[in-house]
Amino acid sequence: MGAQGSKLEKVLGDQFPEGERYFGLENFGNTCYCNSVLQALYFCVPFREQLLEYYGNVKNPADVEENLLTCLAELFMQISTQKKKTGVVAPKRFVHRVKKENELFRGYMHQDAHEFLNFLLNELADILEKELAKVPVENLSPPDKITNGPDGGPVNGGKKEPLVTWVHKSFQGILTNETRCLRCETVTARDETFLDLSLDIEQNSSITSCLKNFSSTETLNAEDKFFCDKCCSLQEAQKRMKIKRPPNILVIHLKRFKYMEHLSRYKKLSYRVVFPLELKLTNTMEDADCEYSLFAVVVHVGSGPNHGHYVSLVKSHNHWLFYDDENVEIIDESAVQTAFGSAQEFASNTDHGYMLFYESIDTNKLS
Repeated sequence: MGAQGSKLEKVLGDQFPEGERYFGLENFGNTCYCNSVLQALYFCVPFREQLLEYYGNVKNPADVEENLLTCLAELFMQISTQKKKTGVVAPKRFVHRVKKENELFRGYMHQDAHEFLNFLLNELADILEKELAKVPVENLSPPDKITNGPDGGPVNGGKKEPLVTWVHKSFQGILTNETRCLRCETVTARDETFLDLSLDIEQNSSITSCLKNFSSTETLNAEDKFFCDKCCSLQEAQKRMKIKRPPNILVIHLKRFKYMEHLSRYKKLSYRVVFPLELKLTNTMEDADCEYSLFAVVVHVGSGPNHGHYVSLVKSHNHWLFYDDENVEIIDESAVQTAFGSAQEFASNTDHGYMLFYESIDTNKLS
């Protein structure tokens, strides 16, 4: 990596960002799913800054009981304080902690990067909530007293949470599930929070069309009739999902692994799904448009769901970088298009965008 590191520094030359570090992560057999997500999170600057601030507020790290949050903060601190600009770091302690916390990631099977991100963000939020719960209410800043959404609802179907952490402030949005009774026209709305959006995909489609489908109206009839409280009976109804409050960091998960009944197994969908560098949320919003900028893509390489490899493409200071475990290379912005997918089912290119990380352009939005 020494040669690679010096090559990256030579390519960037005077344009190497002041104070930035580009470090690959060592792979411990099957941990590419972890490495690719960690790189995406590291280049999620608001998240990184909050994590490093959290670490800086720990008076004596040696006295703090080790958990996933302290391990991640320590790893990010280790990268950001390296004397060299490029190189390789071994996230040994963090990976060991992940395996200790969740048996799903203990074996040497191919793991799912989306499952890992979901587990990680929820676990970090849980740790922070427990710490906030110990702080007297009068010592909390106003945003920390706000509940998660109008009802203090659960994150991804979890328990009721009375506090909002900086993990929620970065990644959490609110969905509204609207159901309209076709007999009495009464609309029932239920809010729920999300940390990422999972979208169904189609061949030769785009993120915009996938979001439209996500918010399209569905008719509930026959066996799927809706129980209307006003009519006190089962009625035909129309249902749709809208984004009520978009998050500051929008993570989109493309559902590339689909269970095929006739095969009795999962199959990878290599569909071509175009994703823009700048995304406008229009059709899913109740309020004004919300603009986002792409800063990371976690890519699944391989033809099937049970094997393959994960890499990540990240944007840093107007440069795009390719992270493949220990290896880091600078790439042209146009190279991001290679992760759109394949227009034909059996194409030679098996690099497919799996998770997209967008940051709100309007940083003053939704504080």
